Amino acid sequence: MNDRANIVIERTYAAEPEELWGLWTTKAGFESWWGPQGFRSDVRRIEARQDGALHYDMVADTPEMVAEMAKLDRPPSHGTRGTFSEFKPHERLVLTHIIDFLPGVEPYNSTIEVEFFPAGEGHVRMVVTLWPMHDAETSAMQKEGFLSQLSKLDERYGWQG
Repeated sequence: MNDRANIVIERTYAAEPEELWGLWTTKAGFESWWGPQGFRSDVRRIEARQDGALHYDMVADTPEMVAEMAKLDRPPSHGTRGTFSEFKPHERLVLTHIIDFLPGVEPYNSTIEVEFFPAGEGHVRMVVTLWPMHDAETSAMQKEGFLSQLSKLDERYGWQG
């Protein structure tokens, strides 16, 4: 895998753009799906606007994940900080996260772009672009984790991949 290539993930769901938008921009919406299987997010601050803050804790939420984090000598939760660096309601948002929790890695920004497109009556296409992480292995883990958390929406909205 080229560690400098963006990862693009697309889904079409039986939903309205406003509904999917709310999953990214409200506390209840974000907490309802953000985090890979076995994890959850506890939002501490969400300012859904241009340059608004997004601060949350990523929490291992099952005994298996808590044990896995312990095996990796990692805490069962860590704080994450980000910003809504672009904000066009119901059309496009860009989240810029500060990656400052990886041992031995200098802090850096990670970008996620999300676009919403009408896809016929009662449907919306969501295109998510994950910018590469600091190395190929971490970029692959980012993709795997995002697909895992996205499976929560796939189940909720009946996406068939």
